[in-house]
Amino acid sequence: MIDQTQILKETSLTPRQIVEALDTYIIGQGEAKKSVAIALRNRWRRLNSDEAIRDEIVPNNIILIGPTGVGKTEIARRLAKLARAPFVKVEASKYTEVGYVGRDVESMIRDLADIAVAMVKSEMQQRVMKKATEQVEERILDLLIPPMKKTQPDRRAGNQQTGFQTTDSSFDPESASDVELNRRTREKFREKLQNGELEDRNIEIHVQPASGNPMMQIFGPGGMEEMGVNIQDMLGNLTRGRSKKKQMKISEARPILLNEETEKLIDHDAANQEAIDRVQNSGIVFIDEIDKVAGGTSGDGRGGPDVSRQGVQRDMLPIVEGSNVSTKYGMVRTDHVLFIASGAFHATKPSDLIPELQGRFPIRVEMDSLTEEDFFNILTRPKNALTKQYIAMMQSEGVELEFTDDAIREIAKVAAEVNASIENIGARRLHTILSTVLEELQFAIPDDIQSGKITIDKKYVDMQLEKLTRDKDLSHYIL
Repeated sequence: MIDQTQILKETSLTPRQIVEALDTYIIGQGEAKKSVAIALRNRWRRLNSDEAIRDEIVPNNIILIGPTGVGKTEIARRLAKLARAPFVKVEASKYTEVGYVGRDVESMIRDLADIAVAMVKSEMQQRVMKKATEQVEERILDLLIPPMKKTQPDRRAGNQQTGFQTTDSSFDPESASDVELNRRTREKFREKLQNGELEDRNIEIHVQPASGNPMMQIFGPGGMEEMGVNIQDMLGNLTRGRSKKKQMKISEARPILLNEETEKLIDHDAANQEAIDRVQNSGIVFIDEIDKVAGGTSGDGRGGPDVSRQGVQRDMLPIVEGSNVSTKYGMVRTDHVLFIASGAFHATKPSDLIPELQGRFPIRVEMDSLTEEDFFNILTRPKNALTKQYIAMMQSEGVELEFTDDAIREIAKVAAEVNASIENIGARRLHTILSTVLEELQFAIPDDIQSGKITIDKKYVDMQLEKLTRDKDLSHYIL
């Protein structure tokens, strides 16, 4: 089992290195990057501190405040990848107070545990992949050429077809035993199997039921919802072990057999324990739309239409502060889980959250609204820039797409103007504008345009957006 402390030591990036890594995907938002970089580095510092005080060091949870589309979610998601940490994004508005029908806040930790278990098992499967591949090869050979037990009496194979020609001058098929002939035939087929010559041959395998077992959702009071009761576990061995025979090509059977062999080789109990350790030491929970549960009472102090809002906040308190949550893998302590909350806070403000919850998020970061220059940088600098994505998609059709700087600046200018005049949705505006600009081109490829180089310049952008930018009512709905 991998030591979680060792993992964090291996990924001990300095705050400056973390910010530089985030810069490759996210434009601007320097203060937010700085805050999350410090939070991630503090985990390494905690695990390398004196054991006498290690458990007393708790993470400083963060609230990111800013309009939609400025990078709040992306910062948290990229941070989790840098830390190789379990990460879950949840919507605060989906939870209800205990006693109401719906999901309670503890389910976010159960979701995080599920993700951690899948992550650990995937890593374990990669470590045993070589051995599992060898075992799959043996299973396929057993189906093609069943092995012969050495305890069976030898009989001459003088009148039998061996099915291969040997280059071993010292080997005589006429005098060889059945066991020796079987072994040599298997080796010949093994060579063909490794060379990919038998991929289209059909074999019959036993296919186990899909691992995605049906889950029973229990909705009710007392935090019983989303318990993830597995129907197969409830019924015991009634459905377990059933399999059916299925004919398929070797190329199709290999992934199924490989999955079965890797499942046999990994230690599931160790994986569950390792996953719990990762959740407790490096788990990250991103709570989006937390502003939607702010407030929740009418002016006279009585319950309003969203009466459970404050109840959701109260239920969050012990989770964020640190408590034990029961999962199907065991108890999970949330003392050292990092919580990052975000919200636009258009109709509310952070002070509308109950004071106790405000205290659980000591770091508040105001996200900057994106400018025209930011939009230009977003379209050109990140590794996953939208323009690079469209270029890659058109390359798959044999068409080379190119954007001039003037075209990109015009797109950025229109995005900034529409955000200012209609509704500020941040960088998401670029998706709608760029898809509108390239709509006709994407439709024409590959029927009308099979290959060649296409340059998108400012004139083309103006032509595609002219009608929409001129008709404000139309741009209201399209852009």
